[in-house]
Amino acid sequence: MGEFMLKQSVNKVWYGIFTSFAALGIRHGISTRLGGHSTAPFHSLNLGLHTGDDAEAVWNNRQLFCQAVGLAPDKVVTAEQIHGVVVEQVTVADAGRGAKHYHEAIKGTDALITNVPGLPLMLFFADCVPVLIVDPVAKAVGISHAGWKGTVGKIAQKTVLAMQQQFNTNPADCLVGIGPSIGPCCYEVDEVVINKLKVNFDNWEELVEPHSNHWRLNLWEANRHQLREIGVPDNTITVCDVCTACNTEIFFSHRAEAGRTGRIGAIIAL
Repeated sequence: MGEFMLKQSVNKVWYGIFTSFAALGIRHGISTRLGGHSTAPFHSLNLGLHTGDDAEAVWNNRQLFCQAVGLAPDKVVTAEQIHGVVVEQVTVADAGRGAKHYHEAIKGTDALITNVPGLPLMLFFADCVPVLIVDPVAKAVGISHAGWKGTVGKIAQKTVLAMQQQFNTNPADCLVGIGPSIGPCCYEVDEVVINKLKVNFDNWEELVEPHSNHWRLNLWEANRHQLREIGVPDNTITVCDVCTACNTEIFFSHRAEAGRTGRIGAIIAL
């Protein structure tokens, strides 16, 4: 199993990597909030164009992050994330969609897959779970945005299955990185969420802990379980175990910062 570690690039941007991905030469990264141009409450490396931050500052931040990871910012493909379970295949024709302008992002989508070398996929997060997927055999990558709705709808599982359909991916070959998000220590949910969880997870009781009149939900384990369910080996899934709500000095947290905050980005390319 790999590890998740933070590193600082020469341009002073801090970001995280999965060592199992790095060992294969997969260019990827999960940004922090450190090393950018945005001012409060988005300080400083806000990568979300839909937050109310200055668009030019966000574009400068995206360029810094891509430079740190070693990918071309003008080629980045992003999505209009709506907390759904739609997975879209990205081709050369999509290069640059949403990179600089939010309205150009792929509509109504929360997961992207591609087998095009050098084509970066990037999604944005502030407590929701980044799920990065690598198939080193069929040569394909994917990325999912898994908030509670996406997690309950098994978007990570659907992303791997879409890779299987489009690229002949064998789930047993996949490496997965589950990035920083709100942890079971802080993610309190109500009966509405629990009732939806029960529909898709036979082991739902293992994913929650009663807390007062609510429950604390483990999004990390829910995503790991749905991947194991389709044959992704447990020992190829790395969970970074970093809670964004507990670490607002490093990451953005929608819940801990009362909805007024920036977005980290997760990026991956072959």
